[in-house]
Amino acid sequence: MDIAGDQILIGSFLTFTLGIIVLFIGRRLTKAWAPLAHFNIPEPVSGGLLLSITIALIFFVTGKEISFDLVSRDVLLVYFFTTIGINASLQDLLKGGKPLLILLAITISYMFVQNYVGIGVASLFSLPEQVGLLGGSVSLIGGHGTAIAWAPRISESYGIANAMEIGIACATFGLILASLMGGPIAQFLIKRHKLSPSTNEPLDVGIKENNTDEPVTAMGFLDAVLAIHVCIILGAVLNESLEAVGLQLPLFVTCLFSGIIVTNLVPSSLPTVTGTKWPSRQPAVALISEIALGTFLAMSLMSMQLWTLIDLAGPIFAILGAQFIVAVLITLFVVFPSMGKNYDAAVICAGFGGISLGSTPTAMANMSAVASRYGNSHLAFVVVPLVCAFFIDLANALLIPWLLAGGWM
Repeated sequence: MDIAGDQILIGSFLTFTLGIIVLFIGRRLTKAWAPLAHFNIPEPVSGGLLLSITIALIFFVTGKEISFDLVSRDVLLVYFFTTIGINASLQDLLKGGKPLLILLAITISYMFVQNYVGIGVASLFSLPEQVGLLGGSVSLIGGHGTAIAWAPRISESYGIANAMEIGIACATFGLILASLMGGPIAQFLIKRHKLSPSTNEPLDVGIKENNTDEPVTAMGFLDAVLAIHVCIILGAVLNESLEAVGLQLPLFVTCLFSGIIVTNLVPSSLPTVTGTKWPSRQPAVALISEIALGTFLAMSLMSMQLWTLIDLAGPIFAILGAQFIVAVLITLFVVFPSMGKNYDAAVICAGFGGISLGSTPTAMANMSAVASRYGNSHLAFVVVPLVCAFFIDLANALLIPWLLAGGWM
């Protein structure tokens, strides 16, 4: 810990340790206060916000500014996106069929609309267009992970010192708005059009997860770590190669791509150097992914300097208000008719509410609430997660740098 006047810098090791503690605090808060679970606020978000608010109070009372060395956080970001790539199977993309393609087209088109809305509202406040992007697909469709990932580059390249705080604030309030809009929209459509499931299907929550009965062994864990490291090395080589030809992408993007490439090129029957199959969708990879994302978010949220947001409170809420209205209109008048105006379409609309302003967990929670009350829609639980978990990150990885380079004009 370094102290220089009113500046207090907490080192990387202690920052990582505090991130773990914050993650546990968030878990306790979620269990103790029902609204956090009801609105599907991630545990690292609630714990991280609590600590960041505490640090802000310390600043206002004492004038001491606490900051963190986030080197270890950035490593966790690369780990997380690499696991996403390793778990991506192209075979799953064929299961959704025509509804998947329709929803994918709508979602990608909506990402453009969302960014233009953010840029438009930001311009009304004479703010840089990059602030509008932070209130667009960077934080809303992208969620906390994408906002945290891109904020440092936006801050460094465009001089927006509080880019991290703007992105996190938009992503956090977006989660709440997404939780509030998805279920009510589906309920409105179901009652207005008198919809009901065509068949009586057992409830499910989408694509089946890994077999949780299979224990994670020490060798299985190391096998997953080795696979992740191989993909990170290839991603770093790819990143340097692209930079050599003038294309700059964050390391996590090229590691995501390398994970996808390796996973879909390595035959499932081909053993690795460890004597096992490539660990795609194995419990150990899922465990590492959860640890990396949770701790990464906790560290990022607890390091927010909330006092820097005071001057931008008005623009942020204006952007979020406009985004909420646009999301509701597109869900009602584009998604529902395009998906068939039936019960499946209504449940998909609940999921799209989670996609548009929140995250994959929010989309799944919205659909689960509707399905548990009115009946299951297996189609919705197949199509929506595929769009959420695979395409959005890839599309954002291409769209965001294009817009930052002036493609919005």
